[in-house]
Amino acid sequence: MEPHEPDLTDVPVTTVLAALADDVRLQIVRALVENGEAACGSFDFGVSKATRSHHLKVLREAGLTRTRAAGTSRLVRLRRDELDRLYPGLLDAVLSTRTSA
Repeated sequence: MEPHEPDLTDVPVTTVLAALADDVRLQIVRALVENGEAACGSFDFGVSKATRSHHLKVLREAGLTRTRAAGTSRLVRLRRDELDRLYPGLLDAVLSTRTSA
């Protein structure tokens, strides 16, 4: 069963912003920008596997990422082109802001 990935045009910008408002999710997005597609299990930001899965689900359902199966792994990638087309400059603005972690 493939995970639900909404058409980005159906996602309100407030949903995208809410997904990016969490520090762990923002770290995941930054990692995807820097490293490209990655296995779900490769994100280690000091949270449990269940919490990591929750954060990845929030990003996917907000239209920020796509997930694909590769054998027994799930690979995640950022929907950067779509995001930049629909919300020009948004991702760059959010990513240029540093958190106080």
